[in-house]
Amino acid sequence: MSVALGVAAMAWASMAHAVSDLPGGPGVRQIDLQPPVTRIAAEQQWLHNMMLYICGVIFVAVFGVMFYSIWKHRKSKGAKPADFHESTTVEIVWTIIPFLIVIGMALPATKVVVAQKDTTNADLTIKATGYQWKWGYDYIKGEGEGISYVSTLDATHRALSDAGTPQGDNYLLKVDEPLVVPVDKKVRIITTANDVIHSFWVPAFGIKQDAIPGFVRDTWFRAEKTGDFYGQCAELCGKEHAYMPIHVKVVTAEDYAKWVGAKQKELQAKADDPAKVWALPDLVARGEKVYNANCAACHMPTGKGGGAIKALDGSPVVLSEDKARQIHVLLNGQNNIMPAWRQLSDTEIAAVITYTKNSWSNKTGQIVQPADVLAMRK
Repeated sequence: MSVALGVAAMAWASMAHAVSDLPGGPGVRQIDLQPPVTRIAAEQQWLHNMMLYICGVIFVAVFGVMFYSIWKHRKSKGAKPADFHESTTVEIVWTIIPFLIVIGMALPATKVVVAQKDTTNADLTIKATGYQWKWGYDYIKGEGEGISYVSTLDATHRALSDAGTPQGDNYLLKVDEPLVVPVDKKVRIITTANDVIHSFWVPAFGIKQDAIPGFVRDTWFRAEKTGDFYGQCAELCGKEHAYMPIHVKVVTAEDYAKWVGAKQKELQAKADDPAKVWALPDLVARGEKVYNANCAACHMPTGKGGGAIKALDGSPVVLSEDKARQIHVLLNGQNNIMPAWRQLSDTEIAAVITYTKNSWSNKTGQIVQPADVLAMRK
């Protein structure tokens, strides 16, 4: 009976975790590259297959000759080893043939490498900034210029991971704000980072560019079809590395124009006056949303932290009446573990600090206004 129950439980678990191919993302038991949606990605796939075939032929030819020689001229058949020194003809042949093979592989590869580095004449330029552990997108040039937001792993997927119950074809790839771009337009991606080295990688586009603090790198793509395409940070950037996905939504030119208009109105509505004086309950409510979206992944929803991450519940810095101490940490980071959060607005920083000062056991009654943050930001 117990064996039957065990088998049934295993079968149920297998069914519960069953997934299908994710269009624009990884496939089940995938052994090939993801289907390309850019010309560069298609060229990369062709190069990969071409070189694989060449190497396969060389492998079969070399080892075939070797094993045939071993078998044909084995000692048990009375074979006598040949007695000769060098052969000029052989030396020339096995020098020229590999040289020609390498040239034949290098020429098309160089063409693709040069093309994928050509970021000129872009229709749209977007800066992708890596944070521990999310991506910030700033539309620098082209339609949508001025739009800026942060893309974070969807909270429901983080909860599934914490519970050990993976679900869905896009498990740990769903974000709250995807990167939206128009189809058939050259999009230049400028990469940098706020804390440690990250890497912006979208396999279907054939792009992978490191994001390094203090440096600016770039890459580009031109998506030839609409849809949702997924990638991840491809650099080991810390304990939340697995929770830093990339979701690119490619839409038609008309839908992109509509998205730009809606996004600009949304950002204008969210723009806060740093001179506004907030009431404590309103600031705590705003701060709870900021905390859950940005801080709870490390400090935990309970504020207890864990490992090298310090607890906020009962923290001397949080409880201190000198609010400048906590503002300084949020603006500048601390100990190479706590990143700087300058990308948040003055109101968001003031709200999240006020929330931590008045949550869990931290019932200080203290309040930090946006003007306090603005004064220290300068």
